[in-house]
Amino acid sequence: MSVHEVSFSDLQLRGKATVERLHRSPSQSLLVRRRDAEDLVLTTAARAEQEHVAASATTRMFVALMRRDNAARELVTEVMPDVFPWVAFLSREEVQQFVVELVATLRAAESIDNPAPVVQVIESWRHTAEVLADPALAAILTGSTDDDFGVVPAPVAE
Repeated sequence: MSVHEVSFSDLQLRGKATVERLHRSPSQSLLVRRRDAEDLVLTTAARAEQEHVAASATTRMFVALMRRDNAARELVTEVMPDVFPWVAFLSREEVQQFVVELVATLRAAESIDNPAPVVQVIESWRHTAEVLADPALAAILTGSTDDDFGVVPAPVAE
């Protein structure tokens, strides 16, 4: 579902009309575009709570299913390329590690009501796939070297 857009100045200058537009929006959300800062999403408190409850319930059901059913874990591992096409550059074992880490992080993040750790796990694994997709870079980063450069000194406190 697409989100309708308004400018920040519209929100400031025509607040009442903007709120009316919010209520007419099918998503009950407006994207507030800003030139000088990060864009904002304007929604009603009731809609934000509905989205939170739906996401939280979905996460808890998914995590419970994954923790209890080996077949579900296998199925999720098999469908990961549909959700994250970049996992094609990971080995099957790495995809399984990604699934395990993602499920654990989903559970922990839901318990503290903060999705940021989930995004971090996904981005970290995506970056791993990017490295593995480039054979030269993967060889450099995964190659072993006989050179030992010694102990790394502790950073100097400033």
